[in-house]
Amino acid sequence: MNAERAPGNVKDEGNSRELLENLRVILDSIDEGIHVVDRNGVTVLYNKVAAQLDNLKEEEVVGKHILDVFPSLSRETSTLLQVLRTGQPICNREQTFTTYKGDEITTLNSTLPVRVDGRLVGAVEVSRNITLMREMAHRIVDLQVELFGRREGRRESESEGARYTFRDIVGESECILELKRKAARAAASSSSVLVYGETGTGKELFVQAIHNASPRARGPFVAQNCAAFPEGLLEGILFGTTKGGFTGAQDRPGLVELADGGSVFLDEIDSMPASLQAKLLRVLSERYVRRVGDTKVRRVDVRVMAALSRPPLEAVAQGMLREDLYYRLNVISLGIPPLRERREDIPLLTAHFVARFNAQFIMSVKGVSDEVARLFSEYDWPGNVRELEHAIEGAMHLLDGDIIMAEHLPDNLRNLARQREGGLAAESMRADAAAPRAPIEFQGDFRMAVADIESALVKKALSEADGNISRAARALGIPRQTLQYRLKRLGIDPRRLSSAR
Repeated sequence: MNAERAPGNVKDEGNSRELLENLRVILDSIDEGIHVVDRNGVTVLYNKVAAQLDNLKEEEVVGKHILDVFPSLSRETSTLLQVLRTGQPICNREQTFTTYKGDEITTLNSTLPVRVDGRLVGAVEVSRNITLMREMAHRIVDLQVELFGRREGRRESESEGARYTFRDIVGESECILELKRKAARAAASSSSVLVYGETGTGKELFVQAIHNASPRARGPFVAQNCAAFPEGLLEGILFGTTKGGFTGAQDRPGLVELADGGSVFLDEIDSMPASLQAKLLRVLSERYVRRVGDTKVRRVDVRVMAALSRPPLEAVAQGMLREDLYYRLNVISLGIPPLRERREDIPLLTAHFVARFNAQFIMSVKGVSDEVARLFSEYDWPGNVRELEHAIEGAMHLLDGDIIMAEHLPDNLRNLARQREGGLAAESMRADAAAPRAPIEFQGDFRMAVADIESALVKKALSEADGNISRAARALGIPRQTLQYRLKRLGIDPRRLSSAR
């Protein structure tokens, strides 16, 4: 019987080898590290990216037990062995380990059980190296420790990290004036503040202004974007670490400790993992912090201000923000309106940014043209005040005069200008078509007559554009280079057609 089955076994083994080789080719083309172990913890697949992440070779890992290759791990700390033991997936877990070569690596892992017919036969881990990110995060914290450790040498009126005051919030619309009044009243207390609004509306501007107008103005102001780091790193950055708490951990205070006596600002709070939101809730409730891996707690006196880019209750409904944390943070709530809802502030903001960049770039720009002012008032500004600021900054880099014209603006605004001109041109054509027309009469050479008509059209467009070639070209519906060629051929000087000559 064994002899009869042998050919089938050989064929099956050949198919399996071919399938395994095809799988290996696929895995080697993936950007993440892939590590597969069998139910005993022995590596069966290990792609090139995983080998690069761990600074190992494939043959040094495949066929060996995971603890033989990574001796700093244990059955309790290895995410692969945990999944083999529990059968439950682990998502986005930070893991720091040392290879048998002595290299310390930090990865962010998602580990899944592998089942065949309901039976657990192994585990697969997808990982990416965050060693450099972790080192950068620790350097940031170390620099902040050094900065805020020099409290004796700083001026009493100086708040580190917060530059803006209520004077820096530009706007005379009723909604902004009311918001400034509400924020000024909030500054007098030490209650938590929750600010929400679309990207670019100026949420941190309000937060810094509140801090600088508060009794905590002489204390530190520490800001952290909660979407910038994975969960494991963010926990250490915010709450600190203790030497021995995990592999590679050092004694470091977190940003919450560094903000003692001042304010901490947590941007994109809805990007913070739920487990860290629970830890933050304890800080707010109990006024103490426990470093990662530590057993003792440290008292902190800190005002927490947080921001998110969507309505808070929407974030709660979507499970992005814990309901209990929302109620703890939402003592004072400020909703920043988008720029399209306060268009009357656009001229003030435009003048403000022109003046700022004049001083920064040592320029003397007077402002924007009437056409640009109309474009600014009609545009919806999805990027809000920040988009307006960047549009003006970019235009001033391209400017060769003292007025910002449409051709100096970003593509999206230039396209809006073209559409506007196209609509006006179409309206003009409809009006012209409705008007009675005199018969065309000319004498002499046909080509000369065509040249005369062309010259008249070009002169009219230049005159209406005040001698500006780009605007005239857009009005005529031809490229700027084409108009320049025709001006040269027709002998027309655009400067003679400018009212500013």
